[in-house]
Amino acid sequence: MSFMDEESSDVGMAGRTKMESFLFSCELSSKVPFYCIQGDDEDDDLEHFIEFRTICLGEGALEENNVVEVTAMNHQGKTTSVPIANLHIGCLPMVSLGEFEVKAPLTIRLKAGSGPVTISGLHLIASEVDESDLEEEEDEDMEDDDDNTEEEDISPIKPAKKKNKQQLQ
Repeated sequence: MSFMDEESSDVGMAGRTKMESFLFSCELSSKVPFYCIQGDDEDDDLEHFIEFRTICLGEGALEENNVVEVTAMNHQGKTTSVPIANLHIGCLPMVSLGEFEVKAPLTIRLKAGSGPVTISGLHLIASEVDESDLEEEEDEDMEDDDDNTEEEDISPIKPAKKKNKQQLQ
């Protein structure tokens, strides 16, 4: 699934962003206590985000608190760690985070407990759209419009004519 999104208006019309989304999932446990997501260093035009949706305990989780923490950059460019879930099999085995979005690079860590804890959501990749891509898209849109006009040329279904009472007798 992918969609187009516009950046802030100070960039202008050329500042359009293409956003692609992919399913994301990882499992943390005492054997694998952290998961790192790095942005592409090779391609500076791409920005990676993780949109967390749900965090849940897996089969075999013990009667203990399982704390999940995310470490990423804050608005000042400093690394900060924030607990995002505290799960317990007896009272809160799953939490829904809505659309909690964090920009890569980031690390997800099982700070307490032995898991297993499954984290799921979307991996979003934002890239700037070239003018040539916009022109191709406009051409495709125009072709779609042409297809629609061809469909409109087909004669529409006309309502039945009402018959007078005299014609029925």
